[in-house]
Amino acid sequence: MKKKVTMPDIFKNPRYRGKHVILAAGKVFTAKTGEGAAEILKKIRKKFPKETPEIAYLPKAHSLILWK
Repeated sequence: MKKKVTMPDIFKNPRYRGKHVILAAGKVFTAKTGEGAAEILKKIRKKFPKETPEIAYLPKAHSLILWK
């Protein structure tokens, strides 16, 4: 039996750095842009209407995030 993927698992995995990540129905979807993530999210909502997707952007390791 496969282990269920969780957001902490995704945050630990360096392959998702610099990407938008959507976790829904035990599956991981990625996009390089916010627009791409929005398109994926639309498809997920149609395919899995009862699921609540988890969405995050994982910055690259040395990214500087400015907060106002």
